[in-house]
This record gives sequence, structure tokens and C-alpha cells, in this order.
Amino acid sequence: MPVVTLPDGSTREFAQPVSIMDVATDIGPGLAKATLAGVIDGDIKDASFVIENDVELSIVTDKSDEALELIRHDAAHVMAQAVQELYPGTQVTIGPAIEDGFYYDFAREEPFTPKDLEKIEDRMREIVGRNLPIEREVWDREQAKKTFGEINEDYKVQIIEDIIPEGEEVSVYRQGDWFDVCRGPHLPSTGKLPKAFKLMKLAGAYWRGNSDNEMLQRIYGTAWRNKKELKEYLHRLEEAEKRDHRKIGKNLDLFHSQEEAPGMVFWHDKGWQVYLTVQNYIRDKLKHHGYQEVHTPQVIDRSLWEKSGHWDKFGDMIFTTHSENRDYAIKPMNCPAHIQIYNHGLKSYRDLPLRLAEFGSCHRNEPSGTLHGLMRVRNFVQDDAHIFCTEEQILSEVLAFTDLLFEVYKDFGFEDVLIKLSTRPEKRVGSDETWDKAEKALQDALDQRGLDWELQPGEGAFYGPKIEFSLRDCLSRVWQLGTIQLDFSMPDRLGATYVAEDNSKKVPVMLHRAILGSLERFIGILIEHYAGAMPLWLSPVQVMVMNITDKQADFVTDVVKTMKNNGLRADYDLRNEKIGFKIREHTLQKIPFLLVIGDREAENGAVAVRTRSGEDLGVMSVEAFIELASEQINTHQ
Repeated sequence: MPVVTLPDGSTREFAQPVSIMDVATDIGPGLAKATLAGVIDGDIKDASFVIENDVELSIVTDKSDEALELIRHDAAHVMAQAVQELYPGTQVTIGPAIEDGFYYDFAREEPFTPKDLEKIEDRMREIVGRNLPIEREVWDREQAKKTFGEINEDYKVQIIEDIIPEGEEVSVYRQGDWFDVCRGPHLPSTGKLPKAFKLMKLAGAYWRGNSDNEMLQRIYGTAWRNKKELKEYLHRLEEAEKRDHRKIGKNLDLFHSQEEAPGMVFWHDKGWQVYLTVQNYIRDKLKHHGYQEVHTPQVIDRSLWEKSGHWDKFGDMIFTTHSENRDYAIKPMNCPAHIQIYNHGLKSYRDLPLRLAEFGSCHRNEPSGTLHGLMRVRNFVQDDAHIFCTEEQILSEVLAFTDLLFEVYKDFGFEDVLIKLSTRPEKRVGSDETWDKAEKALQDALDQRGLDWELQPGEGAFYGPKIEFSLRDCLSRVWQLGTIQLDFSMPDRLGATYVAEDNSKKVPVMLHRAILGSLERFIGILIEHYAGAMPLWLSPVQVMVMNITDKQADFVTDVVKTMKNNGLRADYDLRNEKIGFKIREHTLQKIPFLLVIGDREAENGAVAVRTRSGEDLGVMSVEAFIELASEQINTHQ
């Protein structure tokens, strides 16, 4: 007699095995109608799953956190069924749920078109309307191969052969006449799938992600709990499109990319001003927090990367060059080079912690298909630093880093920070005792600051645990940026030691840490977050001064000179155009302050001040405006 414990602590006892749906029905008809699946002892199961022993159960409805993944996985299956009904002979391969949606890869000689997507979407709605039961079946492995082979589903046969071990049964889900190999779980029927889905785009995809394999056609879609959520998502996409940093970068003359240098950035003057502002801001912060800024070579002999382990792990991504019978790597990261600086001269425990920072220009041979503006590049600069310390210093260093990181994010306008702690993986270096200390230090640092964080068991690097920091932007998109990683391995591999208090030689702990990650990607995020309208302190041109007639030209140039002498990035527009035209143009260029000078302002040594949002701040002296702007810049507004 199974006893089922519900989330509120109450229990229900049954005289015989029962399904999750039976339990829901026992609780009430409303819940039964809303039931999509169940979570048993932490594992999500079909509503038809039979409970034979005592369990803890929570019922999954469309209000549950687990609902979206279920909905999206089912949407993928319904889409695959729709495709095969409309285009017989098309083979299905894999179709998972992904963030914000789903996709399915198809093998078909004729390419799909946008018109096809409309047809497929209509057929999906029809399949939902049929309310077909979704039922799990268990097949013999060889029988499954034979069945899929007979209907020419060659990719499914490959999946069964390669993924499912011999002797193991195959899980198949059936909806009507259509079926697919799948571990599940799924909704009880197609009618439970909300009609809040939309097919988004077509793309090419290699079978199993290997470019040596055949090219398949991938259809992406999105699916949500209801039409309101779908509408909100599509609105976010529309906003994201408007904020695309590549378009804004072009419109505001910030940067460009071109085919002759794929994944590399051509920074224009205005974009470079933003870049330098960000870089110098970080540089000043690091100085105040006890970091030494260093600079290491771009090209280093292959042997160092072999010793560090990077050659084996990242060899395909390392650009190389050859000279005088020696192989060199173009630096993909800074860590091994920083250890060389640490190793230059004997170190004592009194020298620790030693914090080495570098704006290191790195190159990685990212696949061309993944390159995306500033967000994914082959050449980037990291705000990278490495802290060499003792085990006893880990906690204090992590605390100091966390404080610095939050300080920086706040100045850039980000206060919604998500934190994940990743702990020891199965394959790792170092003793359990050392890992215990390291993981505890990271957890204690987060807890001491009263921060909310999520545990990711087993997701740490082989050389140590880590904390990841992600930002949520104005469109609720999450960007993983900051990290601090403990490393017990690389200092030892590269011969880093220090003399301890008892005169013994010890290996320092190495903390890999970054706040922004790469400057290029962070600036891309900033551009999209602010839609190009950067805060005053980050704007490449902070003030545009304009004349009404030629009579004010001399005074305008004097005002701009005064502003530049006071540290403002100011420019003037003396063109023989109407003032309304000038204001409109510079508003579109997202310049924070627009200053207009006519005869009266020139006579009184004053400026008429407008903001890019159209706010009229009135007439004020040049000195008063400089004071106003400087105050905003100093407070990172």
C-alpha cells in the first residue's frame, strides 16, 4: 500500500498501486484536469506513471516551474508529427526543449520555406485539437531498430544503435499513429499543449553537430503557457531586434566587422572612446583594490601550453604560428603567462596574496558560424586577473572580489545579479580535504554577504570549484559575465611555490577571476541594455553644442574648449542648418546633452540645455552646466 506524501506534508494512503493522475483525481477533479505530470522524489514523471512504493509527490500543472520544459518538448513532438504528415518521406532526428523554445532537425532534400512554417504551424494546431493521447511504450531494442528501419527512419536507427546499450529496452512515445524514440516525460495528450506556440526560423545543422556529417534542416519554435506569455516574449524579441548592438553600432558609428578579419572588431573613434572609458574605469578600480597591472606576450612557445594542459584541452581553438623550427601559440588566455611573472623571484607567505591583472588580448579560433558581432569574437580583451594566495586567504579574497564585482555592476546600471556555485566534478585533481575547504570558503563568502545563490553540484572545473555571476538586463535576458574559480592544479604544473611560515615550500592556490569577462562582449551588452543611449559617463560624445546663426560660432567653439578642459567629451555643430534639424539629428545619435546658443545666450555667457529625451533644463551659465554634468559623471549617471 503506497503512501504518497504531498508538498504540504499531508499524506494519502492507497490500497493498491496508483498513477500520478489517480492521485490528482483523488485530491480533486479540478486538479486532475490541470495535471500535466508529477515530480516523484525529485524526478519528473508522466501523469500515467504508476506509484507502487511510498513516495514524495508534487503534481505538475501549468503553474509549476517544470511545466515550460514539458510544454516545449511536446511542442517539438507535435511539430515533428505535423511535418511528417505534410511532407511524407521527411526523416526526424532529434527535437529537444531549449531556453525559450524548442527545435527539431529534419532530413529532407527539398528545403523548407517560410510559407512551409505557416502550414506546419496550422497543422500543429489541428493536432492539438485532436487531443491525441500521448502514451509511453517500451520496445525491444532490436525490434525498435527493425520498426524504424522499415519506415526508413535511418537516423532513429542510428540513435538506437549509438545511444541505447545492447540488451536495454527502448522508450517510445506514441501520439495517434505517430511515434518517436524518447525518454520523456510528456503531457497526457496533445490537447494539453497550449496553442501559445509559434515557429520562428529555419537554420542548417549538421547531424550530431559534426561538420563532417550531413547537413539537416532545423526548425526553431517557441512555446509558452498561454497566449499572454507568448505575446510578451514576441514583444521582447521585437525590442531585442531594435536593440541589436550591430545595427546600433553602425548607426552610431561605433565599430564594424568585415570578412577580411572574421570575428575581429574595427573600433571607430566613438566606439573606442566607450572602450577606453570602460577599461580605464576597471583599471582605476583594480588599483584601489590592490591589484598590480601586468602585460604578457601575445605569442608564447607551444611547450608552455602543453605544460599548463591547455594544448590538450583547447588545441583546436588555439591559433598557431611557426618560426625557426619552433611552434608558437597566439595567446588564448592569460593564466600560464601570469604564473611566469609569479615565478620570477622567490615568493614568501608574506608576499601573498599577490593579485596580477591584465587587459590581455586573446585569440581563439571560434567556428565561423558562431561569430556574432561583439558577443562572440575571435579576438577579445579580458578584464582578467589571477590571485595567488594561501588556503587560509581564500575566504577573504573571495569576499573582497564579490564586493568589488557588485560595486562595478552597480556603476554600470546592473543590480539584478544571479549567482551559481559549482562544486566538485567526478573527475578532479586535489584531495577531498582541499575541496572541502575550497567549497566551504566559497559558500561562506556568499552567505556572509547574505546573497541568494544556486548550487550546481558536479559542475565545477576539474581543478577547482567556482562561482558564476550573471546579469539580467532590461529585457530580462541573462548574461553570464563574472567568475571566480579556484585552481589547485595549474600552479603546481607550472612550478609555482612560496616559502611558508615554517620554511617549507608550498604551492599557492590560484584564483582565476573576471568581472566583465571580455570587454567586447560587455560593451555589446551595454549597447543593447541601453539601446545605444549610454549613461552620460559612458557616452562617446557627452555634449553637443549648436549655434543658431553664424554670429555665435566663436562663442560655441570657446564653450566646447572650456568643456574639454574640464574633462567633458564635447563637440560642436556649426553647420548652416536649422536648429530643429540639428537637435533632431543629434537626438538620434543619442547624445545626452544638447546645448543651444543664440544671441541672448552668447551675450550672457550662457547655454540653453536640452536632454536627448526632450527635457528642457532651461538656460544656465557654462560653469553651472559643467558642474551639473561633472556631478553626473562622477556618480556614474
